[in-house]
Amino acid sequence: MGSHGYRYSLSPGESSRPPREGKSKRSHILCVLPCTVSQLRSATEQQGSFFIQGKEINQVGVVGIVRRTKPAVAYVVYSLDDMTGPSLDVKQWMDLEAANMNDRVIPPGTYIKVVGSLRSFENHRSMVAVSVRRVEDYNEITSHMMEVVQANLLNDGSSCNATKNKTVTTIMSLSSSNKSTSYGFTANQSQVFNLIKSCPLAEGIAMQSLMTSLKYLTTYDIRTCLKFLINEGHIFSTVDDDHFKSTYM
Repeated sequence: MGSHGYRYSLSPGESSRPPREGKSKRSHILCVLPCTVSQLRSATEQQGSFFIQGKEINQVGVVGIVRRTKPAVAYVVYSLDDMTGPSLDVKQWMDLEAANMNDRVIPPGTYIKVVGSLRSFENHRSMVAVSVRRVEDYNEITSHMMEVVQANLLNDGSSCNATKNKTVTTIMSLSSSNKSTSYGFTANQSQVFNLIKSCPLAEGIAMQSLMTSLKYLTTYDIRTCLKFLINEGHIFSTVDDDHFKSTYM
């Protein structure tokens, strides 16, 4: 298996589907392979099993942002986006006996860590979650991507020397792209800031573009984030009051 000792612990507050009768319960500690959505979508499938870099995968861990939710009677489907490719559906079975089940559905715009297994049905790939929890510390996003890089090198040990410099550059790039986590931003503020910072246009990004990219946020939410970022000196308006650019190059 391709886990290489990576472990995610299931804490008491995390949700998982109850085991079926007649089957042994899952271990409380699962060895999982850190992955990206892009890797899961491009994984090779053979007779119901999935392979990454020629090695079979079982439990995998992914970190991303919830774009959409589709609640049902016994489960909820999250559309998970980690910015590496198209979103991936994640099905989480709910405990029907738990009180306030609807309150446990994680809303769009929230970063989550998912542990589960990859599935394919009628050429549609998705994950069945064993564990879904909110990301409380945004440094977890950077940490997860570094674990993905490390896992890839361990899976392909022969290329370690050849890719050493490339890996260091990748890790530094990931650290830089997630620098906003050190500013203490909320999830919404971080998303608005990252979009503004990534815009290459001299006049910066337009308010309309922010609204189009962040459809799950209201105009009021975006304006509130912009006001905070301007007051804190992270961004500034350019050609008019509806174009914004980051103060960091």
